[in-house]
Amino acid sequence: EAERMKAVVSTQSTGKDGEKKPNYFGSITQAGTVGLGSGARGEEIHVPFNNLIPMVNPNDIEVDGWDISSMNLADAMERARVFEYSLQKQLRPYMEKIVPRPSIYCPDFIAANQEERADNVLRGSKQNMMTQIREDIRDFKEKKKLDKVIVLWTANTERFADVKPGLNTTAEELINSINNNEDEVSPSTIFAVASILEGCTYINGSPQNTFVPGVVELAEMEGVYIAGDDFKSGQTKFKSVLVDFLVGAGIKPVSIVSYNHLGNNDGKNLSAPSQFRSKEISKSNVVDDMVESNKVLYPDGNKPDHCVVIKYVPYVQDSKRAMDEYISEIFMNGSNTIVCHNTCEDSFLASPLILDLVILAELCERITIQLDGEPQPRRFTSILSILSYLLKAPLVPQGTPVINALFKQRACIENFIRACIGLQPSNHMMLEHKVGAPLVQGMNMSNAPVFPSKTMIHTEKKISHVKNPSH
Repeated sequence: EAERMKAVVSTQSTGKDGEKKPNYFGSITQAGTVGLGSGARGEEIHVPFNNLIPMVNPNDIEVDGWDISSMNLADAMERARVFEYSLQKQLRPYMEKIVPRPSIYCPDFIAANQEERADNVLRGSKQNMMTQIREDIRDFKEKKKLDKVIVLWTANTERFADVKPGLNTTAEELINSINNNEDEVSPSTIFAVASILEGCTYINGSPQNTFVPGVVELAEMEGVYIAGDDFKSGQTKFKSVLVDFLVGAGIKPVSIVSYNHLGNNDGKNLSAPSQFRSKEISKSNVVDDMVESNKVLYPDGNKPDHCVVIKYVPYVQDSKRAMDEYISEIFMNGSNTIVCHNTCEDSFLASPLILDLVILAELCERITIQLDGEPQPRRFTSILSILSYLLKAPLVPQGTPVINALFKQRACIENFIRACIGLQPSNHMMLEHKVGAPLVQGMNMSNAPVFPSKTMIHTEKKISHVKNPSH
């Protein structure tokens, strides 16, 4: 298995620009750096993110999963047309051995146009299907001799499920609804419940409301982590940066119009109104906290006009086009319009996020914080809001502010990692340079202890493994 992974990682792609070596660009843990402070000559010191504390090496991750299509991953790779064909040929011997396990297919929750793919589905009641998912997790863990399993939903966007008393507002209601084969329990929610009952962190990479109140309560009861919703990879990530910049600069966005077209199966599924509505909600809420942060610009709390459009154009395949127009009010009632165009392979943007979510979630499972005056260390709450940087519609514990501004989200991860090694939260004041203080004092500023009296990171060898329920 190790030799197989080395072969895949060392594979080179040959295209019109010659040979290209593989990389993990787009991954915060594998290609990002963290500033530690000033060196002896005043220069900024940056180190790779994954060098600060022990993290799982992505090359050590085992992959298994479910899909409503029985196509092996080599044929699926060829159909998706994401990789250069020369690279596909090199990967085929490894990919064709991976065949997905049967998955849950409830036609009412995804677009009707997905029916032709559904040749690999579980039969029986929802309770039977959940039992099978749990058995699959145990089988994967036992056969691969794994230490832990982390489950991600990377499958189709579902329509929103109803949330109502008696159905899913408590853990007991939800378990009973699954036992009673209630129609309104979605496949993604069944996967979430199965994962939680198996003690596996569950991450929702799509925009639907998988985490109904009953799922959240069950995760808290079982002490299992959950995170969501919807991978933040392209247009929405850019929007969370640009709107933060505009509002922070005292410029008032009044109209935001975002148009997309794409031709992969995600786009095909989103061409159905109910599934598009789930995506529209997760994309539209991304500016809310930035608008609410400036009562000078928005004294009445009215938000900018915000329109999101997604169209299915099969020819462009995975190469999504995103076009945005931002209209803002500026000085003396002037108007400013910014228009941008973005072309990107959706899968190339999303895949590094998947790795980061697994790696950071696994890290969170090993961290405890000891506060002064408390006899027992604390763990994270069940909802891993620290992963918000990677998600469009961050799930947060009740009463917690929702932060969508991208740099604040990244600073949260970075500063927590700094706290784990005894450094203060990062800031860009650089006061030692502005007052002419000796540089050694500047260095000491970044090495002072932070608020927890002790942060524990369990560093024994633990390998994170992702099961990928992909439609």
